[in-house]
Amino acid sequence: MKAQVIHTFGNPSVFQVEEVPIPTVIPGHVLIKVKASSVNPIDTKIRSGLVPAVSPVFPAILHGDVAGIVAEVGEGVIDFKPGDEVYSCAGGFKGTGGALAEYMLADARLLSHKPKNLTMEEAAAIPLVAITAWEALFDRAKLSTGAEILIHGATGGVGHVAIQLAKWAGAKVYTTASNPKKLQLAKELGADVAINYKETSVEEYVNKYTNGKGFDYIFDTVGGVNLDCSFEAAALHGTVAAIAARSTHDLTPLHSKGLTFHVVFMLLHIVNENHRRQNGEFLKKITSVIEEGKLRPLIDPKRFTFDEVAEAHQYLDSNQAIGKIVLVNNW
Repeated sequence: MKAQVIHTFGNPSVFQVEEVPIPTVIPGHVLIKVKASSVNPIDTKIRSGLVPAVSPVFPAILHGDVAGIVAEVGEGVIDFKPGDEVYSCAGGFKGTGGALAEYMLADARLLSHKPKNLTMEEAAAIPLVAITAWEALFDRAKLSTGAEILIHGATGGVGHVAIQLAKWAGAKVYTTASNPKKLQLAKELGADVAINYKETSVEEYVNKYTNGKGFDYIFDTVGGVNLDCSFEAAALHGTVAAIAARSTHDLTPLHSKGLTFHVVFMLLHIVNENHRRQNGEFLKKITSVIEEGKLRPLIDPKRFTFDEVAEAHQYLDSNQAIGKIVLVNNW
C-alpha cells in the first residue's frame, strides 16, 4: 500500500510517499480502508520531534484521526464487520501505525461507527478534538446543566467542539477569540458571550460578566501565558481544565483561590493499552450528540490530499487555519 512515511524528525519536508506492507490483522483489531484524516497540533509536534516520549519508531506513519471503511476484522471483534463505516483517533503514536496510508490497523476498542449525518471528511475532523473536549468537560471538570463556563480558543480544533458540547449539556458559555470573524463564528457555534481578548483585559471581562467573582469553570485550549489568564479569571474554588501545560507558571493563584486544575492529554489512553476503551466509549457518546444535530465540525475551507500532507502541516503551523484541516485519501 501507499503511505506517507517519515524516517527522521524535522520540518514538513520529511514526509515521503512509499510502498509499505499492508498491516496484518491481529486479535481485537480491525483493518480500515482509510478515506480521510485531519491534522492536529500533536501531529506536527510529533513530526518535529518535540514529544519523543509518545512518538512512533521509525520508519513512522503519522496522524491519529481517521475515517474509513472496515476491510477486515480480527479475532474477538464483535462490534464491527467488513463494510462498516467507522471513525476514531486510533494511532500515529507510540506503538501504533498512523492514518496517512491506504490502510490502518486500529484497536477496535478505540472505534465508533461513523455518524450517519457526517461525510467521511467531516468525521475525520472530529475524534481527537471531541474526545479531548469530552474528557475535559465531563470526565474531569464535571460540568453540569446551568453552570457557566469560560472556554478559551473559540475557533480552534478543541475550542469549537467544546462550545457545542457545553451548550448541549445546558451550560452558559463564554468564550474568547482574537477578531470579529472568529467572534461571529463563536456565536454561530452557540456561545452566549464572545469576548475579544485583544481588546478586553481579564479583569475587565471578569468584572463585566461575573461582577468580579470569576468563572467557576474554565477550559483553556490555548496554554502558555493564557494559562495565567485562566487562573486569574477563575472564581474561588473554581475548576480549570487545560490541554497545553508544557510551560512554567507561578501556581500561587491556584493556592490562593483553592483551584482544581486538570490537564487532559487524550493520547495517553492510546499509548497505554489498558485505557483504550475509555476513548472509544467517549467517542460513542459523541457520535450520539452528532446524530442529534447538536455538534458539527468547523472545517477550514482549504482542503488537502494525502499527497499534500507537507502543505497541510505548513498551513497548520502558519496559524491561519480556522477549525480543522482535513486531508482526503487520493490513493
